[in-house]
Amino acid sequence: MLLVFPPLAKACEPPPGIASLAASLIAYGVPCRLLDANLEGQLWLLEQPQLATDTWSRRAYKGRSRNLAALRDITTYQSPDRYRRVVSDLNHILALSATTGGVVIGLADYQHNTLSPLRSSDLIAAAQQPEQNPFFPYFSQRLPDVINGVSTVGFSLNYLSQALCTFAMIGYVRKRYPTLKVVLGGGLVTSWLHRPGWCSPFGTLVDHLISGPGEEPLLALLGRDSVLKRHVPPDYTAMPLAEYFSPGLILPYSAGRGCYWNHCSFCPERAEGNRYYPVPVSHVLSDLRLLVEQTEPRLIHLLDNAISPGLLHALAKHPPGAPWYGFARIDEHLGDLEFCKALKRSGCVMLKLGLESGDQGVLERMGKGINLGVASRVLNNLHNAGIAVYCYLLFGTPAETVVEARRTLEFVTAHHQTISFLNLALFNMPLFGDESQEYAHTPFYEGDLSLYTAFRHPGAWDRKQVRHFIDREFKRHPAIAAIVRNDPRYFSSSHAALFC
Repeated sequence: MLLVFPPLAKACEPPPGIASLAASLIAYGVPCRLLDANLEGQLWLLEQPQLATDTWSRRAYKGRSRNLAALRDITTYQSPDRYRRVVSDLNHILALSATTGGVVIGLADYQHNTLSPLRSSDLIAAAQQPEQNPFFPYFSQRLPDVINGVSTVGFSLNYLSQALCTFAMIGYVRKRYPTLKVVLGGGLVTSWLHRPGWCSPFGTLVDHLISGPGEEPLLALLGRDSVLKRHVPPDYTAMPLAEYFSPGLILPYSAGRGCYWNHCSFCPERAEGNRYYPVPVSHVLSDLRLLVEQTEPRLIHLLDNAISPGLLHALAKHPPGAPWYGFARIDEHLGDLEFCKALKRSGCVMLKLGLESGDQGVLERMGKGINLGVASRVLNNLHNAGIAVYCYLLFGTPAETVVEARRTLEFVTAHHQTISFLNLALFNMPLFGDESQEYAHTPFYEGDLSLYTAFRHPGAWDRKQVRHFIDREFKRHPAIAAIVRNDPRYFSSSHAALFC
């Protein structure tokens, strides 16, 4: 079987989904090949001749190899200005490479002016004319190299930015290799399949759509015992670990599926009915020891929606052997300064925290389970322990008006010295969540594959007003503006820990 991770996503670490799938398939006797077409495709585009008509374009193209080397050099991350120049030049070269009309490519996104990943008809159109995709010259040469002897091709589709390229690759496979089975899975596909009344619009393009973890469905499809009887750690050794856009390997690892808290209103995990399935802590620790020994990563990225308290305590007692970061909940565990210091000693360099709001009433109506007094203590503890904080804020929820948003502004400015990075997001209401039924719906994203809906805000605080507040008031506060400038351009939280 061939497992493919298509363009376009941030190429700073290997894709964990296909690495885990391949390890399980191989353990159960299924030969498997991996293709990170996202990384390879971007590297291919960066090497293509460009029509450089201005000074910036000529300089960026001439220095592309040097800039790639700089992105893989940790000293670049010691100079934010140099880092910004490097990624800006590389992003510019990718933008120049999109010779196909209407396509905009960057290090973190892929957009088309007329085709939308939210419309199944547009995805089908991308499959019908794969030669129109800017990655076509790459994958039309590369896929024949790896498809020989393969009976099934699986595509891992996780992000909207991958969708059009994924279907272009599927269309090419269908035309060139009509007898191959095509399987489509990944996070975005899982969300599609959880839509009430889902009926696949993709006809004969895709033979099988897989929701959630793909190990057992794929084993069944391939005629093997489909019940996993033992834990199999992911295997990254077949991937080009030295070629990613980072200074050494960032090793992704998932210690569980779903969220152990799972009480937040409007959460997509809840809207899709996803349960929490943790990997036993003993397996996590042994996996990390094995993977660190195999790959010698510069950094471990724990992918969980929230690292469980049990795992945090285990990591504090049994360091994984490399620096690490990930998402954690704001709770009493992190309210203990000595525990935060133990996490730092274990290698924790950064924690991502979903604070969402600095208003207690908003937090309670969202079911966040966060007390602002505890949050203040957590931020101070992490700062004193030397752990960076990547703080996530969410504006425009039904419980918030500009009055509550200004309380968030006050809370963040009061704690600005303890916050290293900020992610500022506008609220999107899941289309099929239980809470969404309470609000009047209006069109949001056009397309039969949209997962979100607009709504009539009970406080009449619409998206335009929310954006105005964020851009004209929140970001312009001097203390907050300084934090916002810290965010690594294009790569955001994926590179933030490297600056710590």
